[in-house]
Amino acid sequence: MTTIIARSAESVHWYRSEDGAPQYTVKAKDGSDRPTTLRDARKLDLVPSVTTVLKVCAKPGLEVWKNEQMLLAALTLPRKPEENEKDFIARIVADSKETGKQAAEIGTRIHESIESWIEGVRPVEHEDIARAFEEKVFEHFKIHPMQRWLTEHAFASPMGFGGKVDLYSEADEHAPTGIVLDAKSKDFGPDDKVEAYDEHLMQLSAYRHGLGLPNARCANVFCSRTHHGLIKVVEWSEEDLAKGWEMFQALLRFWKLKNNFGL
Repeated sequence: MTTIIARSAESVHWYRSEDGAPQYTVKAKDGSDRPTTLRDARKLDLVPSVTTVLKVCAKPGLEVWKNEQMLLAALTLPRKPEENEKDFIARIVADSKETGKQAAEIGTRIHESIESWIEGVRPVEHEDIARAFEEKVFEHFKIHPMQRWLTEHAFASPMGFGGKVDLYSEADEHAPTGIVLDAKSKDFGPDDKVEAYDEHLMQLSAYRHGLGLPNARCANVFCSRTHHGLIKVVEWSEEDLAKGWEMFQALLRFWKLKNNFGL
């Protein structure tokens, strides 16, 4: 059985086409490291990450959340005396982005706790979430308790995209098609409806093909930030995954044409 947990990234990530190794930075003229650019990628024969490609597609759920944070900031931030409208708006925007930054930082720490817990590292920061994640996933997919897990696997597909998975377990007789998971953290309670979106579907579909697991079962696993230990698994049907793969390929083609890249 191959089980993978793939993490979304907000920054632009690149991977070497020959071996899938990450190439997030390059050396600047002064010898320091700087972020890899599109121009660098062309010279070095790199491929974009799945999440980089997906950025060309609208994400309605995320945009609604961002707008809500903007409105909350506007309602709660007092306007300073003699502050002009432009400065006040800039402060509202900055405040709303801070909420997203804090959520992303918490999400990263939760991911790290899950990875460490699966590897057998103790203690971890978010043990209650990590323990519940393992129990829920193992229960849902009937994973053998002795299955060996590995971490931080990067890949590059011959189709011109790459990615990096946080956790995966090697194939065995229990699940020959493999399992691909995307762990996410968000605020929700026991009675809240938790939904996965098209971008989640496309990401998982692309990962399973890029990893050479075209028939793997795929699911988003949501970890509650407000109710620690509450985990919800949203598994995609094979019909959805086939559609998601077609959608991702269309976006990949669009991204390459838009950026005049790898054509």
